[in-house]
Amino acid sequence: MPDALFAHPRLAPIYDAFDGDRVDLPAYVRIADELAARRVLDVGCGTGCLAVLLAETGRTVIGVDPAAASLDIARAKDPGVDWRHGDATTLPPLDADLAVMTGNVAQVFLTDDDWAATLRGIRTALRPGGYLVFETRRPDYRAWETWDVPPHTREVPGIGAVEQRVEVTEVRLPLASFRSTYTFLADGSVLTSDSTLRFRSQDEVETSLRRKGYRVLDVRQAPDRPDREFVFLAQAG
Repeated sequence: MPDALFAHPRLAPIYDAFDGDRVDLPAYVRIADELAARRVLDVGCGTGCLAVLLAETGRTVIGVDPAAASLDIARAKDPGVDWRHGDATTLPPLDADLAVMTGNVAQVFLTDDDWAATLRGIRTALRPGGYLVFETRRPDYRAWETWDVPPHTREVPGIGAVEQRVEVTEVRLPLASFRSTYTFLADGSVLTSDSTLRFRSQDEVETSLRRKGYRVLDVRQAPDRPDREFVFLAQAG
């Protein structure tokens, strides 16, 4: 089940306001260019920021996400993208040249079985020889130590002022959990969203990819967050 931040009808519309400028996304467009990918699958597309950016380059884009409220936001941005409610395990063969997972998507699969099922589903959606590119935080960076965020307020168009605060609730590696609390200042409503991410080592990820029929071509650094993340580039066998 997706986190409330993505699935709740009052929280999904404020996600982009607090997510900030997605300076990480142009790197994925450049990778799509590098791989000459014309048909791209965005797994866990959320509110559609990357999918829309890819579609603006003339590509055919399919965005899939289990959070219907986030997909409603995405559809309003670009109805021309093929938005699908579900997850990677529900996809049919799509003959995609490239599948991508950005943000926290690759880390929301907490069990080995869920992660394996996701890799298997993506492979089904890719054409033979298609590519999978995704990012995941390096465990040794200890990102959870930066997650506590004091209350701060953003003005969200059409909604008004909303206050966010974030606190780490538990770290029991390889899992780390945090809670985001949102206060809608116009009416005093308070909503929370609990999240847990799994931190996998480079060896763990590479092993899981090989087991599901992928060949790891490269492990890069995120250009906007050097030394903080792995960016895996793999090819379906």
